[in-house]
Formats: sequence, C-alpha cells, structure tokens
Amino acid sequence: MSDPRSNTLISVSELAAALDTGGKIVLLDVSADLKATPLDREVIPGAIAVGLAGDIAGPSSKDGGNRPLPDIATLQDNARSWGIDNDTLVVVYDASTGSQASRAWWTFRWAGHDNIRLLDGGFKAWQAAGKATAASPSKGPGGGTITLNAGNMAVIGPDEAAELGKSGVLIDSRGKANFIGEADKPNTGHIPGAISAPSAMHIGADGLFKSSEELKADFTGLGVDGSKAVGVYCGSGVAAAHTIVAMHAAGLDAPLYVGSWSHWSADPSRPVAQGEE
Repeated sequence: MSDPRSNTLISVSELAAALDTGGKIVLLDVSADLKATPLDREVIPGAIAVGLAGDIAGPSSKDGGNRPLPDIATLQDNARSWGIDNDTLVVVYDASTGSQASRAWWTFRWAGHDNIRLLDGGFKAWQAAGKATAASPSKGPGGGTITLNAGNMAVIGPDEAAELGKSGVLIDSRGKANFIGEADKPNTGHIPGAISAPSAMHIGADGLFKSSEELKADFTGLGVDGSKAVGVYCGSGVAAAHTIVAMHAAGLDAPLYVGSWSHWSADPSRPVAQGEE
C-alpha cells in the first residue's frame, strides 16, 4: 500500500520514469492567471498550460473571495478538454512556490479525482535535474471522459474559522507581514486567534518538501496533535492549499477556508486582529 507522501507528491525522477514508460499521464503547468500574465517560459515537455483563475477556480466575487470553488460542470469540461479520464494520473506543477499547483491538486481532490500528484520542487527542480524542457506548452487533446463530483475535500466558512480561532487551531499560511497587518489599514491583519505559519516553512533548503517526519513535527509544534479541530486559510485559499499538501504528505489533514482572507475581510462586520498572535 502506498504511503501518504507517495499518494501526494511525485519526485522529478519518478515523473521522468513514468513518462518514459508511456503511461497514462496528463501534465498540467499551473499559473496564477494566464489571461493577466500569458505564459512566457519553458515547460516540461507535454505539459498543458492552465490558469488557476479561469481554469481551476471560479470567478472572483465578494461572496466567494478571489479564488472560489469552481462550477463542477465547468471544471469537468476543462478536465475533459485536457484529455483526462477517470483513471488518468494527473501531475501538477508550477514555476513558483508550488502554491498555485497545490490549489490545483486540492481542487481535483475536492472534485473526486484522487489520482493526482504534485511535482515536488516544481519546474525549478525539473530544470535543476537537467531534464529536457519545451519552448511552449502542448494543446489539450480533448476527448477526456472523466466524471467529477464536488465535495470530496473538507471546507470551512467564516463561522467555522472564527470558532477555530477561539477553541481550535486556525493556521494562517500567509507571509508574516500579511498576518501582522498595518496599523493604518484596518482591513489588514488576521482572523482573531489564528496562528502564523507561512507555507514556506514546509520547504527545505533544497526547494523540496521536508521529510514526512519533519513535516509532522512542524505541525505538532503548531498544536496539530489530534486534541483540537484544525483549519487552514491564507489570502485566497492558495498558500493554504500548499499547507494542506504538506499535511497530507505527513499523513494529516485539515479543511480549507476557500475564500480565506479575501472573503473574511470583505465583510466589515467581521473582527480583525493585528500584530503578533
């Protein structure tokens, strides 16, 4: 039986070997927003370029935040256009921190497709290993037959997040400066009771996720020890998805506040804390 880490992450060497065998794999190169910032870099050969905004998440709104859940029928149509079937191994990566690809990983699992892996280290690790790259992405071949169903990953809303800040463990995955906020900007800061734990803390000096043992120790240090309910949020549910990837690699789990701060701060009646926790 596969361990939690191998069910979550795939290494560069593992991906290269799988591609060499000609297995049923769809590679997705994930960017934040391809319409706002068109792709202008090399990709892993055969990868299809997708944007988190537009292809993976739903349209930004006050009610849903900057990166809300997608319409499941639209996501299914997109996945089929990328040639994905129910038994296809989907591998996602990005060329940045891994957060964009992590949100794609989380969304596919939320939609019921568990046969998905995040490339550990992303495009930078692929390049560092001296692997071949392509000047441009591949086109989605179409013809996919995948069936997706919403609701397979746990989520929380603002009420649950507020309660976790009081009696549970609410992890804020943003950078420390965003967590602290600015004194002259009342809508900056964090959800009261949240713990600052930037998603970057789960990455080692080599740019890869820390070992599963190290990750578990990190989360234990945050109070994730089974004694309290846990939830994760960030700016718009992207860095928080990266944290959930790290949790899964360590055999842990937590629900995502999808709208996160972009949703919380849109309602002036919700309390805001500033400074250190």
